Order: sequence, then C-alpha cells, then structure tokens
Amino acid sequence: MSETPNTSAQSSAEWLATAPQLGWARGLWRGLTDVVFPPTCVHCGGLVEGGRLRQVCVACTPLIHVVAAPHCTTCGSPFFGAVEGERICPHCVALHPQFGEGRTVTLFTGPARALIHGLKYRKGHHLLDDLEQIVRACDPVKEFLKNSILVPVPLHPRKLRERGYNQTALIASVLARATGGTTRVEPVLRRVVDTPSQTTFDRKARQANLKNAFALARGASINPRSPYILVDDVFTTGSTLNSCAGVLRRAGAVNLNVITFSHG
Repeated sequence: MSETPNTSAQSSAEWLATAPQLGWARGLWRGLTDVVFPPTCVHCGGLVEGGRLRQVCVACTPLIHVVAAPHCTTCGSPFFGAVEGERICPHCVALHPQFGEGRTVTLFTGPARALIHGLKYRKGHHLLDDLEQIVRACDPVKEFLKNSILVPVPLHPRKLRERGYNQTALIASVLARATGGTTRVEPVLRRVVDTPSQTTFDRKARQANLKNAFALARGASINPRSPYILVDDVFTTGSTLNSCAGVLRRAGAVNLNVITFSHG
C-alpha cells in the first residue's frame, strides 16, 4: 500500500477549526458565558478560544481523526493508503457480521476519546454539541445515515438507573439532528441480560457474554421495507453490534447497517 493524503479528513479538520458564523444574539450570549465560565479543552485542559468546538481547543482539534474513504466497509476503520480488491480489514474477517455495512465517525484517540469518556462516565451532556459539530463535518457519514431509522444499542435497566441515561441513545439523537431529513431514532431493542462489562474481554469472551442479551422492545415491530442503522458509541470487536443485529434480522430487518461514533 502506498501512502496517499486523505483530503476529506483534512477538510473536516479545517472546517472544525474555523470559527462559526453566529448571529449577534447568540454571539453575545456565547461571549458572556465564556467570560463567566471559560471553556477548557477536554484533551489538554487549555482554554478554548475560537473554532466550532466548545470543548476542544483549536490546537487539539486537528488531533480528531475524522474517518474518510478508503475504509473497511464492515467496521469503518480507515485504510491509510491505496486499496485494491475487497475492502474488509483483517480485524473483521472473522466477525461474520449480521449486518450489511458499517461506518465510524472518528478514531477512538485523543480528543474524540476524551469526548466519549466525558459523555459516558462523567455525565458530560454539554459535550453533545461538539459531537454534533464533528458529525456535521463528515458528509459521507451524513449521506450514509440519510432517511434511515437509527436504533441505539440499549442499556440494561439496572445500568440505565445507575447512569441515568443511555449515552448511545444521546449519540443517536446527535446523528439524527446532524443528518436532518427523515432520519429518526427508534429504540426498538432492549437489553434483557445484565452482562458484566466487556472492557477486558476478547472477542470470543464478548460473544459468549452477549448470548441472548438483547431482545426486541415490548410492543416494537420491524418494517422489512425500512432501512435500519444500529448505533453504538465505540466499535471494538463488533460483538455487541452483531448481537443486536441478529435480533433485528430475526425480527424482519432486511436493510440493516451499523455506525459508531468512534473506532478503536
């Protein structure tokens, strides 16, 4: 593979680093709130001044790797160079996906990792605006999501009570807003088994851990003519998404893809 510049990812980083055009009222309010509560970068801790992101400084913004083609068609992981033949990464060869194609918005590194961790573990709802701006910079992702039904990976009720929210459902809402049109969120899945954390498991253990962990939500139905896209925060081995996809397939979903905000 010969190295080639990823111009789409570069243009995304440039767009994110550019100061947005704000109306006078919004600009005044932003200026006043910045004086009282100066925003700090989730990655380096420095002050955030300028740019489209409110929680990532201009210096750290280029460290957000917005994924663009060429990439694996199953998980969305980027290929750094020219690609010939089937576009499936070695990681996905043994996955046997129950879904069609997959995309990811960013790599799970640097500021993108800090944004996801802040949202997931520190109740960082204020970070959702930055996630939306990052998605808005990624035209191929918006095209992929257009006019689809987004299905967030659900939390078990105990976990939902403990955390107070499902970060994946919030991310799905961000994706729908950034894409616009008829793209919408439908929580048609539920988690019926309170499985231990997947963090330290390898793929085989994750698959065993997730066996029969998901089911169709009570009263939910699947329209075979509708395009569905499963949403998760991070693609690691793909086991969670695959388990959810199996449920939707058995319920009648024909056009079924997946997307994650990050990959890593």
